[in-house]
Amino acid sequence: MAKRELQAPRGTRDFYPEDMRFRSWLFDHFRAVARAFAFEEIDAPIVEHADLFIRKAGEEIVEQLYHFELHGRHLALRPELTPSISRMVIARAGALRLPLRWFTIGQNWRYERMTRGRKREHYQWDAEILGEPGVAAEAELLSAIFALLERVGLGNGEVQVRVNSRALLEESLRGGVLRDRPDVFGPLCIAIDKLSKIGRDAVVDLLSDPQGEVGLTRDASGEVVDRLAIDDLDDALREAPPNSAAAAELRRLFELLEAYGIGPYVHFDASVVRGLAYYTGIVFEGFDAGATLRAVFGGGRYDRLVETLGGPAMPAVGFGFGDVVIAELLADLDRLPTLSRDVGDVVVPLDEAQRPAALRVARALRGEGRSVEVVLGAARLKRVLADASRAGVERVVMIGPDEAARGKMRVRDLASREEQELDLPEGSGR
Repeated sequence: MAKRELQAPRGTRDFYPEDMRFRSWLFDHFRAVARAFAFEEIDAPIVEHADLFIRKAGEEIVEQLYHFELHGRHLALRPELTPSISRMVIARAGALRLPLRWFTIGQNWRYERMTRGRKREHYQWDAEILGEPGVAAEAELLSAIFALLERVGLGNGEVQVRVNSRALLEESLRGGVLRDRPDVFGPLCIAIDKLSKIGRDAVVDLLSDPQGEVGLTRDASGEVVDRLAIDDLDDALREAPPNSAAAAELRRLFELLEAYGIGPYVHFDASVVRGLAYYTGIVFEGFDAGATLRAVFGGGRYDRLVETLGGPAMPAVGFGFGDVVIAELLADLDRLPTLSRDVGDVVVPLDEAQRPAALRVARALRGEGRSVEVVLGAARLKRVLADASRAGVERVVMIGPDEAARGKMRVRDLASREEQELDLPEGSGR
């Protein structure tokens, strides 16, 4: 077998025990926050019908699909979970009590160019509120995100959230440069989402390309891009059309964020539009304070997706929070947790004759809910003690010929280094 075939495919990961400890630690925090905010956990297949993700809006995500034909079906590994969640809602639309608070932790796949914090597979915490049209839902989701950041050891201000409203941008542009071409707003958002990656001039080129989907004049394209420089909420509200519903939503959202105590860490940024066509309203992304990494999380309102997929009209908002970037950020800040093996006891038969007694001791301890490792084969006690101490084990239980003959076992507490002799559990003698 070729050496390449013995490695994980490029952009994917093997999870060794120490990697799984971190993953479990992070997922436990995801679930704890979701429970605190009364979200219910769901899951969906990692393989979906490809049409669920294929939209005609020039999105990069469509070009990044892992997809294949099998038995006459066009299938794909899911690149995100929001369409799957919307599909599940449609399947039970008439029987669901709204609003829904759902979350999931799932693996997603995108064949994309890899950079720091970006792989071709990643796990993602998604939290969604469906059936609630008001911005109280956005405020709830952003508060949950900050609760998670606090749980994993990131202080206020170490992650900054940037918020914008696609609805406000759409209102403004449809009264101006898109007055005669309102249908190109989706492709326009996908183009301007590339601003931080390719720069102003390249975005203007995309918007003004006569062969492109948007096809604005160069002057109009420059006007659109210049509008994205607004980074003050008051300035944005002053620029809003009269009686703008989107402006009122933004103002209300920031009031609610103040009530949640997270207002100082959330900022308006007109350049945030998100690169998916289905967003309809408020959108947001979170970045480390130094902006050295890609977005830690992102999300927004997608009020028309369920309807577009064939379901009822249903307001919805959600976010995705990946496992890769948060790990990079914690490592950069020297905040990665020290996670040892979760083993309470190591039981050592000091020779093979004591193994039956050792197994009965292990069974009794496991019956008490403890995690127990029985030393297999012959092992030197000095090495067993050193390995157990290094692994964070609480106690080592030793049974030798003398102890077994007297119905006893020696128990060493590795933290205090104290040792005591205890009775073997009933039925554990030779």
